Amino acid sequence: MQRRLTLLASLLLTHFAAMAQTCPAGGPAISYPASRTVMQQDVYHGTTVADPYRWLEDANSDETHAWVEAQNRLTQGYLGQIAARDAIRQRLTRLWNFERFSVPFKEGGRYFYSRNDGLQNQSVLYTMKTLADVPRMLLDPNTLAADGTVALAGTAVSPDGRYLAYSTAASGSDWNEIRVRDIETGKDTGDLIKWVKFSNTAWLHDGTGFFYSRYDEPSEATKLAAVNYFQKLYFHKMGTPQSADTLVYERPDHKDWGFGAEVSEDGRYLIINGSQGTENKNRVFYKDLSRKGAPVVALLEEFDAAYRFIGNDGPVFLFRTERAAPRGRIVAIDTRKPALANWKQLVAESANTMVSASLLNNQLVIDYLSDAHSLVKVFDLKGKPLHDIELPGIGSAGGFGGKRGDSETFYSYTSFTTPTTIYRHDLKTNKSSVYRQPRVDFDPAAFEVRQEFYTSRDGTRVPMFIVAKKGLKHDGSNPTYLYGYGGFNISLTPAFSVANLAWLEMGGVYVVPNLRGGGEYGEAWHAAGTRLQKQNVFDDFIGAAEWLIEHKITSPAKLAIGGGSNGGLLVGATMTQRPELFAAAIPQVGVLDMLRFHKFTIGWAWTSDYGSSDNPDEFKALLKYSPLHNLKQGGCYPATMITTADHDDRVVPAHSFKFAAAAQAAQGAAAPILIRIDSKAGHGAGKPTSKQIDEVTDRWGFLSRALQMDAAGASAVGQP
Repeated sequence: MQRRLTLLASLLLTHFAAMAQTCPAGGPAISYPASRTVMQQDVYHGTTVADPYRWLEDANSDETHAWVEAQNRLTQGYLGQIAARDAIRQRLTRLWNFERFSVPFKEGGRYFYSRNDGLQNQSVLYTMKTLADVPRMLLDPNTLAADGTVALAGTAVSPDGRYLAYSTAASGSDWNEIRVRDIETGKDTGDLIKWVKFSNTAWLHDGTGFFYSRYDEPSEATKLAAVNYFQKLYFHKMGTPQSADTLVYERPDHKDWGFGAEVSEDGRYLIINGSQGTENKNRVFYKDLSRKGAPVVALLEEFDAAYRFIGNDGPVFLFRTERAAPRGRIVAIDTRKPALANWKQLVAESANTMVSASLLNNQLVIDYLSDAHSLVKVFDLKGKPLHDIELPGIGSAGGFGGKRGDSETFYSYTSFTTPTTIYRHDLKTNKSSVYRQPRVDFDPAAFEVRQEFYTSRDGTRVPMFIVAKKGLKHDGSNPTYLYGYGGFNISLTPAFSVANLAWLEMGGVYVVPNLRGGGEYGEAWHAAGTRLQKQNVFDDFIGAAEWLIEHKITSPAKLAIGGGSNGGLLVGATMTQRPELFAAAIPQVGVLDMLRFHKFTIGWAWTSDYGSSDNPDEFKALLKYSPLHNLKQGGCYPATMITTADHDDRVVPAHSFKFAAAAQAAQGAAAPILIRIDSKAGHGAGKPTSKQIDEVTDRWGFLSRALQMDAAGASAVGQP
């Protein structure tokens, strides 16, 4: 009987697979630019794999440039014919035009925060000595490039309040340059650090210099594609050239180790975090800065868990860790006797996921996730629970920075229908008050948010947020945008977005499932969506789509999927595995060639989540879902708009180029396969407001046609 059932299931799967490849008559309705093929074949563990568009990996060639120009002409010509596009752009521009702020922080007797007046391409940094003062502009990144494509990537104020070290990134690249500004005069000192990537800046307490991490200088031709290995930690002394900087720590025996530095609040210790790719684990080293010539000491070098330094009582260090606690706990480690047997647990693991911890007012302020939304609790230094910090609702909180003795802190709160609001919190009274509240041109009462739980393919219970206008009809007619990520221990929590607000006003439904691979339920949830278990992530996403269809929120003809970076992989994998479920797909800056991703820039670091084609078992798993390698000739694929950018040196554009060429050649349906290639832009960080509006306009415009949203309805965006 069991054998008969298994055979029947196999026949049904074969039948549905055949149905998925039966496209409506007519075939592709678009004439695509020619994409030359080459006889490139690679052999992986005895398996030969063709790579006919390998030439598109050369982003500097004339042929690739011509291909990019031709594809952009096609895409812009198609988008230019969409009736609702102008109305969408106008509404987005009005929505985006609101004052917004970052969470303030205090250093050296001054407050610092950033502000955007609405449509500024980049937010401006301000400072003031008291909250009652008129803020003084300290740094305006909009003056660094006329088109706003130079962004402020990071800031660090010296503890004496004299200097601001600031990092800038040009055209969206991950490469940063560090400069120093005298806070009192507002002028740069002339200090300049180059070839910095994936680094913070950590000042000595006397302001004489700072620590940073960098790579060796690449060649001009390969700086956006060459593999990044051998990161090194340096110290820069103020007023000296970079060539005179002191090498503090390196590991030439481990090319894949990276380093980040911080200086303890008492100024005595340099804490060095040693990473290895994107693994949710790290090593910890330290150096006693009070002793001249003191060595770098290995404190935690087993690489067995994540450890985040919180603060110290002299030689006793406090860490948030996932060792023996997948959802996090806090321990104290005496550096004089660091053996595991001597560790002291301060705050135990709980049912909620510990996201961050701060040492404030001589208390521990801990931010947790409870079913993917924030919960903030305060403990004394012995781990005794004191009270919660009451939040306005089910949303996301962040911030809670400051010094150990501070009784004041600031945090942000946002939800799907609440613009990011900044609160000042008094830790002595446990009272929060609004410090900055934006005013956005919409009525939050017109929308509703609900959280549902559905069952994935293997029986796992997965949460999902659904956002829509009130009075949603369950008749399968609602245009729905299903957005996901599912990787690298990153959690998707409620957040306000004017881009998504415009979609909701168009009558769309916005849905976010909390897929495995993320960090919503701790390290076990993350690990369940990695390496040989990566298919769980795609199954979770498909399960969300099936739930939405079953409950008549939407239907396949009205359902679109989207995601960026690892989320672009998610979209590429699910649209090739279950194309019949979706009418449209938007893979943004996606990892789409799973056999070669580790050969470019920082791609090798992702093997902690993905595995590597160099490993025989992982190769088989990667080949099974790699979007580029699972397109089938004559397949019936949804309308697709792939997005990438010419300066993306995180996920190089070759992923999107090759996938677009292959998908256009494979498409057997009339639905378009387009690629939108931005210029002077990167993976997304620091993207100017103007470019963000352009991109979202094209996204919603594309979906308004693909999901057959009537022109009048789409054009009514913003109307009651």
